[in-house]
Amino acid sequence: MRPVRQNDKNGANGAGACWGVGVLALALLVSGCAENGSGAGADGAKPVHGPQVGLQAPPVRALAAYASRLRMAQARRAAVARRWGLAEVPLTPPAPPAGKPVIEPRKGFEVDDQEELGLPPVFTTVPTKDKVVFLTVDDGEEKDPAFLRMMSDLKIPYTAFLSDYLVEDDYGYFRRMRDRGITLNNHTLHHLYLPALSYERQKHEICGMQDVMEKEFGRRPTVFRPPYGNYDQDTLRAARSCGIKYAPLWDEEVFVDHWEYREEDQDLHPGDIVLTHFRGREDWKGTMPDMVRRFLKTVTAKGYAVARLEDYL
Repeated sequence: MRPVRQNDKNGANGAGACWGVGVLALALLVSGCAENGSGAGADGAKPVHGPQVGLQAPPVRALAAYASRLRMAQARRAAVARRWGLAEVPLTPPAPPAGKPVIEPRKGFEVDDQEELGLPPVFTTVPTKDKVVFLTVDDGEEKDPAFLRMMSDLKIPYTAFLSDYLVEDDYGYFRRMRDRGITLNNHTLHHLYLPALSYERQKHEICGMQDVMEKEFGRRPTVFRPPYGNYDQDTLRAARSCGIKYAPLWDEEVFVDHWEYREEDQDLHPGDIVLTHFRGREDWKGTMPDMVRRFLKTVTAKGYAVARLEDYL
């Protein structure tokens, strides 16, 4: 399949490409009327003057209507972006890959007997040539309604990793998130430093959260993030026993006032997983929408779209 190309940052979004196609098709349609230069048809006959209602007008009108709808859709997206304080419309991600990439442990992030035991891979980047990044939000402490509205209005996908002790006071907030199409994943019951625990206690933290997720949100996740990004072989063995298939970490972390990068080049890369947290003014110098604005301004300026992590797993 030919890959879908991203627009550059000056292109408003994926609709711009469609508008270009529409204009080209319209130009070809109109120019087809004068291929001979003399105005004569292929058989030498002169064309009939006046509107060709049965032949030309309906396609022309259809293309014009299609272009008009695209312009209106883009204008609506631009208005929504301005409403949330964004000068640029976030880029539209390509369609999910027909064939999922093979996810392997990042080199140096494996544990003993990783392959032999079939343990969930720990990774920071999804292997893809698509110019996309994935936003993940951890814990669940801050429950800002404006964050839900902003992400829904802008149609920005993200993945939430929840710890029960932080979300149990308002499961309804995360049900609303789920109902907007956001995937909720496992971040343990109490957000403890797992390598300090026995295998059985680690299993309780992970499998116990699986039970909570099924009861409160209707499904047992297959994706798990260890608290603080710390794990050992027991962690991954326990996670596998609880039905976990993937253990993503992150390559960058975004805060309300700065970014932090794992790699030496201090830059984004196709398929990078970006971490942030459910935090507000008590912990940050701003709100979750402030963090989202920083995140989107950076990724859009660098020509990246935000894609849904689960579409690549």
